[in-house]
Amino acid sequence: MPYSSSLTDAECELLDPLLAEILPQKKRTRPMNWSLGEILDGIFYQLKNGCNWEDLPKDLLSYSTVYWHYKQWHEAGTIENLMGVLHGQVRQGVKKSQMDDVDHH
Repeated sequence: MPYSSSLTDAECELLDPLLAEILPQKKRTRPMNWSLGEILDGIFYQLKNGCNWEDLPKDLLSYSTVYWHYKQWHEAGTIENLMGVLHGQVRQGVKKSQMDDVDHH
């Protein structure tokens, strides 16, 4: 069940390759049983609603999984790096849009 804080499929497609570049590389002993989008949905739900991690809805990943990833990513600066990359992309898009407007006048 999607929440107002849930990512769309298009947003997941945009974020997955960015996260793959930004996330700290760890040795994986087994494949993850969830997607990065599912982890982000849990993080965004908690941040938007300000609830305790333990109060995440049961249809999201377990709170311990979501919190563990949030803590790892926060400590590694991943969230700030992701925001910086996204901010840079938005700025580039605005510049390109402004340049297109000037070219058409």
